[in-house]
Amino acid sequence: MRAAAGLDTAIGVARSLVVYYGQPWRRVQLRRFYSGIIKPGDLVFDIGAHVGSRSRTLLSLGAEVVAVEPQPVFADMIEKHLASRLKGFERAAVGATEGEARLRISRRHPTVSTVSERFVESVSHAEGFRDVVWDHEVVVPMTTPDRLIEKYGIPAFCKIDVEGAEADILRGLSSPIRLVAFEYIPALPEIAHDVIGLLEKLGSYRFNRVVGERHRFENEEWRDAAALLNDLSSLAPGDPSGDVYARLAT
Repeated sequence: MRAAAGLDTAIGVARSLVVYYGQPWRRVQLRRFYSGIIKPGDLVFDIGAHVGSRSRTLLSLGAEVVAVEPQPVFADMIEKHLASRLKGFERAAVGATEGEARLRISRRHPTVSTVSERFVESVSHAEGFRDVVWDHEVVVPMTTPDRLIEKYGIPAFCKIDVEGAEADILRGLSSPIRLVAFEYIPALPEIAHDVIGLLEKLGSYRFNRVVGERHRFENEEWRDAAALLNDLSSLAPGDPSGDVYARLAT
């Protein structure tokens, strides 16, 4: 049983490494994309660092990166291969309050590990998640964005990819961040609505989005919340996920 679980984890990790490191042209596109919004010396929070691909790209642009990853197998990889280059590394989940969280893990699909029960319940029958089984769980430390800011400073950019817990993270943030990116999933439009509502309480933001791994903005002009939410509401549940970028208006 333990050997089978280990094999599942190895397969899942290998799949992630192929997706994020086995397609070098995508890494070139990602670097080009980030070079347009990140400057050398910018402090960046990579919340949900996964296998570290975004952190590596941001480091290559001269950013100071704080990576946060609670999933033990990915946290071990970052600690072993990347942590020495980072401004900081936190083996923790991020949420509204400090304490502990129960991390639900799919050994075969570790990239969709989550602390959000709502996420697990909502996507179990959604397109793209039907084969995912959350068959393991661990208790991990939980910190907050405010605590990270207290420790490292206010980031110029905060990337959030935490499988359904994005709104919980923003409930732990009390001051606006210049640029925030969070994952949207068409099958769970309510999460994007919650996140955008919380961001608007923090500051005056404009929005854009990136579909899948295309690494380019969908709109030439940054849009207000209503327009962005209208775009997201027009998506079918089976459409590709992506990232919403929120930029403080100047």
